[in-house]
Amino acid sequence: MTALSGPRAAVQTRSTTAGAVLDVVIPVYNEETDLGPCVRRLHAHLSEHFPYPFQITVADNASVDGTLAVAQALAAELPGVGVRHLDAKGRGRALSAAWSASSAPVLAYMDVDLSTDLAALLPLVAPLISGHSDLAIGTRLARTSRVVRGAKREVISRAYNLLLRGALAARFSDAQCGFKAIRADVAAGLLPHVRDTGWFFDTELLVLAQRAGLRIHEVPVDWVDDPDSRVDIVATALADLRGMGRLGRALVTGALPLAELRAQLGRAPLAAPPAQVPVGLPRQLTRFAAVGVASTLAYLVLFVATRGALGAQPANLLALLVTAVANTAANRRLTFGITGSRHAGRHHAQGLLAFALGLALTSGALAVLHALVAVPARPVELAVLVAANLAATVLRFVLLRLGMHHRRG
Repeated sequence: MTALSGPRAAVQTRSTTAGAVLDVVIPVYNEETDLGPCVRRLHAHLSEHFPYPFQITVADNASVDGTLAVAQALAAELPGVGVRHLDAKGRGRALSAAWSASSAPVLAYMDVDLSTDLAALLPLVAPLISGHSDLAIGTRLARTSRVVRGAKREVISRAYNLLLRGALAARFSDAQCGFKAIRADVAAGLLPHVRDTGWFFDTELLVLAQRAGLRIHEVPVDWVDDPDSRVDIVATALADLRGMGRLGRALVTGALPLAELRAQLGRAPLAAPPAQVPVGLPRQLTRFAAVGVASTLAYLVLFVATRGALGAQPANLLALLVTAVANTAANRRLTFGITGSRHAGRHHAQGLLAFALGLALTSGALAVLHALVAVPARPVELAVLVAANLAATVLRFVLLRLGMHHRRG
């Protein structure tokens, strides 16, 4: 893909709506048959259901059929419909040029086939009009979305979005749905850094927005596949993979000014949380849970390995003691970020207190089980121990955090 250094020479016919809040761009290439019904249907829907002034821009990117003539006729026929013609192909190029030239505070685009139900348009742009969100996308992959398309496109779409999550850490669900919107001020900050001029334009814009700390709103949509779609799936997929590689390199090498974009466009930090919710608690809980899972697995392995030779209670004591010491050391370093030997003895004493509580809980649970069932099945015995260990884990976190977190601060 070539870099988008600026809009190409353009011929513009615009019937502007004074004070338009929304500009819906329809990028087209050789769509003389579908363009008229699409624009008339969209114009009728917006006139009836959209409560703000709007305009529709047909972005013709180098069509060689009668698309431009159809677009100009629509602009003369329908109020608020305009045309922008570019002499070079590329959906991303057309969108960037049309959005950059628009005076509306909210910009959107949709594919000419109108595969997405227009009832989702107001929910798409409402969070942008209110200022709650910065970008909005329609998603076909939400549980409440209703989608009609072939198995081939379904598999390709889901595989592509999974690849985005793994390779670029994308947190949005559907990068390819041709139904998106963006605030104009956000577009002005992001578009100069989006290099792709084709189908990867959407993905690059979304990844850049996510990395800049912007809020992306998702709307479940009803979507019906267009059987007459002219998109070359193989060529598009290869171009997307090249785009992912280029964007991934830019993110790794620091070629993108993410810090500047975050400072310019990102949202201000939230107010300091109340004392009952200390800073870092979610991350500490996540790491503590990971350490706890590893400790529980190690505990069960030790218990099963020594159960036959020592008996239930001695095996429980040994397994719990070994894993309690390891658990305290791991949480001290990984969960609370404490290094060195300072206060290490105190921390391990607190860990042993947690061990004593865990021993009381697990031993008591075993005693009750054996009192009820003389020879309980091994799976039942393990299940009781897991439940008792979960309770002991909660107590351990509370004790360790009281002793380590505030002292570290």
